[in-house]
Amino acid sequence: MPNPTVAPTTAERVRSACAHAEQAVLALPGIDPTPTSVHHLRQCGDVVVAVPNGSLAAVLTGNSGPGGAAAVLELTDHAPLPLREPVRALVWLRGTVRAVPAQAQRVLAGEVAKDNPDPALLDVGHTSTLLRLVINSAVMADSTGAESVCVEELRLAQPDPFCTMESAWLQHMDADHADVIAQLARHLPPRLQTGTVHPLAIDRYGVTLRIEGHDGDHDFRLPFSAPANDVESLSRAVRTLAGCPFLNGIRRM
Repeated sequence: MPNPTVAPTTAERVRSACAHAEQAVLALPGIDPTPTSVHHLRQCGDVVVAVPNGSLAAVLTGNSGPGGAAAVLELTDHAPLPLREPVRALVWLRGTVRAVPAQAQRVLAGEVAKDNPDPALLDVGHTSTLLRLVINSAVMADSTGAESVCVEELRLAQPDPFCTMESAWLQHMDADHADVIAQLARHLPPRLQTGTVHPLAIDRYGVTLRIEGHDGDHDFRLPFSAPANDVESLSRAVRTLAGCPFLNGIRRM
C-alpha cells in the first residue's frame, strides 16, 4: 500500500530550514535587525545566536534583566544552486531573547559545537557574544504559503535525516545528471514542461523541482512511493521516480 505521507511535517521543515539557513537576523523593537554569525535551534526549544560585541542587540538584551526582551529571529534558506530566485524558505521564530552570563558563554558554545561545529563559535567571548531566544511561536513561508507551528511540535521534531547532505546532492544532480532531471520532469503538468528545470529540494519523502518559465517560477513536488531511510533507499527512490531503476543515482557523499 502506498505510504500516505508525501512530505515532511511543517515542524520538520522548520527544523531543516533552520539547519540549512546561512543567513539570519535578530530583530528587537526600536533598532535595526542585527545579523547573527551563529544560529542554532536546540532540541529544548530555544535558539542560541551569536551577535557582535557592543551591538545594540547585545546591549539591549543585557540591559533587559532576567525577563529578557521581545525579539524575532528571521532565517533565510537559500537553494544551493544559482537560481534566479534563490530563496527557498523564510522562518520567523518569535519569543524572548535573554543574555547568557559571561562565565557560561564558552561552555554554551562548546555544547552548541557538539551539534553544529560552526567556526564562528571560536569568536564567542572575543568579538561576539551569545544570546538565547526562547521561542513562543514559529512561522515558515515558502512557495506553498505560510504556516505556523506550535512550540511543542517544534521541540519534538527532527530535521530531515538527509539534511546535511542535501546541498551536495542537489549540486551533483544539477551538474552531472541532466538525464535524471529530464526523466523526473516528465511527471510535470504540461503547462510546466516548457521551462528550465532544476532540483530544488530533496528529503526522505520526495523531490521538489523548480521550473523557471517565461511566466515566472514554479515549484512542483514529486513524492516517493515510500519514505527513504538511508542513502541506498533514497538513491533507489529517485531512480524509480525517474522511471529507470538502472540509471546511475545520487553518488554517496
